[in-house]
Amino acid sequence: MSTDRPLPSSSPEALLAAVLRANEGTRDPRLKQVLAAAVRHLHAFALEVELTPDELQAGLDFLVAIGKATGPRKHEGILLADILGLATLVQLRSARHAMEAGGTEPALVGPFWRANQPLRPHGATISSASTPGPRLTVTGRVTTLDGQPIAGARVETWQASPKGLYDNQDPEQEDMNLRGRFETDAQGRFSFVSVRPAGYPVPTDGPCGELLAAQGRKVMRPAHLHFIAAAEGYRVLATQFFDIEDPNAFEDVVFGAVGSLLRRFEPDGEGGYRLDVELRLEPGETRLPHCPLP
Repeated sequence: MSTDRPLPSSSPEALLAAVLRANEGTRDPRLKQVLAAAVRHLHAFALEVELTPDELQAGLDFLVAIGKATGPRKHEGILLADILGLATLVQLRSARHAMEAGGTEPALVGPFWRANQPLRPHGATISSASTPGPRLTVTGRVTTLDGQPIAGARVETWQASPKGLYDNQDPEQEDMNLRGRFETDAQGRFSFVSVRPAGYPVPTDGPCGELLAAQGRKVMRPAHLHFIAAAEGYRVLATQFFDIEDPNAFEDVVFGAVGSLLRRFEPDGEGGYRLDVELRLEPGETRLPHCPLP
């Protein structure tokens, strides 16, 4: 069958234009915008590095391996976004206006937050009696950007043990060890007792570990505590506070140890340490991040 239509061009520019035209029917405006940008950058990337068919296949196999390595104990996809700095970039960019107004810097949720962390009273000990390590007393407040207390806010915390393992990684730890959920009092305060955490390597038994090895990178995270603070009418804050004396404090494999999140765990004069934190929330929609573990 003959046609007078011109044959499609084989040039990269024509191919890109054709793919972008195919995206024009995308109904959701934001999805349309994101897909168009992704296509443009992917095509530009392939041209810049002169990507070969074998390299493309290797990349696709890597993405498949990321999915296969994800399970109830580890989310390899989250880990990939972390070690590429993408997750930190998105968090900081999303919170830029809050930070300009005095808000707390965000940090990664990471792959180890668990659903249904136990609700504990103020001053409770979140570490089991069998967890070794020097005592760490944490006091904190949840406030507005201008420092006004937020009562009834939900605060979740979790951390690794002094061995550098979370409870879901370590069969010797009690279930939900070093985890807790608190509700702030009328002054926005919460407190708990734990043990001083240790740094640890990110999981390297999957494709992300192979990538880190290929890059010749260190795999350590400095010692830290995770926090999530949520209150009705405010954007949820996910952050971490890092031990500035940790040897990897300035070489975090996921690039999350930034700004005022690097803190000194002060001696309490009784052989333990103390840490005081303030979680300043930005007004907005209250939407909890995805919880990666049951």
